[in-house]
Amino acid sequence: MLLGKLFGRRAQPVDSGPGARLSFFGGKGGVGKTTCASAFALQLAESGQRVLVISTDPAHSLGDLWLQKLAAEPRSLLENLDALELDAEQALDRYMSEVRRNLRDLASPEVREAAVRQADLAASSPGAEEAALLDELVRLTLEERQRYDHLIFDTAPTGHTLQLLQLPEAMRSWTEGLLARRKESMDTSLAARGQQDPPEDRAASILARRRDRYASMRDCLLDQNRTRFIPVLNPDRLSLEETRRMVKTLGEVGVRVDTLIVNRVLPEEADGSFAARRRSNEAQHLEAITQTFPDLEQIRLPLETTDVSREQGLQPLAQQLARLNA
Repeated sequence: MLLGKLFGRRAQPVDSGPGARLSFFGGKGGVGKTTCASAFALQLAESGQRVLVISTDPAHSLGDLWLQKLAAEPRSLLENLDALELDAEQALDRYMSEVRRNLRDLASPEVREAAVRQADLAASSPGAEEAALLDELVRLTLEERQRYDHLIFDTAPTGHTLQLLQLPEAMRSWTEGLLARRKESMDTSLAARGQQDPPEDRAASILARRRDRYASMRDCLLDQNRTRFIPVLNPDRLSLEETRRMVKTLGEVGVRVDTLIVNRVLPEEADGSFAARRRSNEAQHLEAITQTFPDLEQIRLPLETTDVSREQGLQPLAQQLARLNA
């Protein structure tokens, strides 16, 4: 797969030194990723760790669960626990502002206006928001990992998450190509003018800094001492099939997956003929999950009788997810 070609498998963990641990909660839409991410964050915060929860899902529900309005900058939920919701439009504005600023600084006056106009057109092209969101996520991760002990990512559905994981390496490789072509062009120009010592290349410096940022993010994602991916699924066939594909892909590239959460399992106390039929069907899916992922630890969370929200509703789940910290 493209993801495997981009990353390659590392024989040993990167071990990138001190800094925050990263946990990505991913899976099919609607399986309860936000609830699980929040419950784990609460458990960590109550143990004394400084935690930041980051929602990357365009259809944010993190603030809804905590009954608070969140923004693209960290806001406090509880002691030791902050949260934010990445805003694609705001990320694109920030990203394009940086592009325009670089163009104004680097381009000659005669081409500056045309270059900025081309950048504005690029901002409305397909994939622009995704690239900007990635850039914002990389910035946040690299900046905030020194302020927090743990960064928890409440991700978009599986396909978007896998794209997110492949983009740092793709962008790093793309920037490397730009730098190589830039150097070749500069060397040719210098040779034509009979010069040997190249002037300061500010454009190359900007590209090199961007390359190094993406390389740092890639190393962080592949550091099995630091980063883990936690699939969340429900005991049904569609969740199982999507999780199967996701775990296979993540395993191919060396992203750590050692535990999965099976959410909304029918509790034993549920009674009646409907519950009995449901439990029989569910048992088949639970057995299939065990057979499909024999090497992964399972944490099974019960289907709740009421909506889960805020600290009080998350407490029972937080206690069960303490096993993720073991």
